[in-house]
Amino acid sequence: AYEIYQCDWSSDVCSSDLRHGAPASAASGLIPRTADRRATVACAARGYSGRMSATELYALLVLATATSFTPGPNTTLSTALAANRGLRGALHFVLAVPVGWGLLFTLCALGLGSLVMALPVLRGLIVGGGVAYLLWLAARLWRSGQLSTTDGLRMDVSFVQGVLLQFLNIKAWMLALSIVGGWVAGRPDAFTRYLQTLPLMLFFAFSSTFTYAVMGSVLRHWLAQGRRLLVFNRSMAMVLALTAAWIAATFSTLA
Repeated sequence: AYEIYQCDWSSDVCSSDLRHGAPASAASGLIPRTADRRATVACAARGYSGRMSATELYALLVLATATSFTPGPNTTLSTALAANRGLRGALHFVLAVPVGWGLLFTLCALGLGSLVMALPVLRGLIVGGGVAYLLWLAARLWRSGQLSTTDGLRMDVSFVQGVLLQFLNIKAWMLALSIVGGWVAGRPDAFTRYLQTLPLMLFFAFSSTFTYAVMGSVLRHWLAQGRRLLVFNRSMAMVLALTAAWIAATFSTLA
């Protein structure tokens, strides 16, 4: 049996069909198989550009907006850090989020995501580590009630910690796996799509955390009066604890 590669002009997707037997399987990562490389050449000869269609781009923008700007570990921490340490004191975390998520997305595109989903024990370790880390941060926030205290080491997340947090963030994993599965993997132009998708998602990762950090820094002086900062920090601690509970409940449902 041999393969014939055809271009579907309506969906901008090249498909591979076997003249005899079942359809060929799609590639699962950025490194194409020999058959997929032949598919790319054949589709390019027929005018397949490799660019996302307008429908695909619109769907990606909706997904990125909904997941990046809704409350989660990154937005909560960026708000709390800026409220306690100022915008400058939160910038290292704001920059760490896109760096960490970009590394996570790249590894998922290379096949790490499939490995994690195939090994429940590894998935459990990631989720367990993420829940434990969020609860630890929540405990630190709960005890922070004065700017003089929080300007020290009690309320801080380093750049490296911010990068590593993305690998313990189930929301970051779900987003990376969704984009790899829906927009990158299995396409003959997977690497081109990866290069198109990554900068866009890094922009959303930075802009969402930076927006929340700005909001936190605006509240900083108002929170310095009385017990407002203590109430705010404890509210943020409860959000982190609830996020950890949601992550644990989501994992138990999927397990």
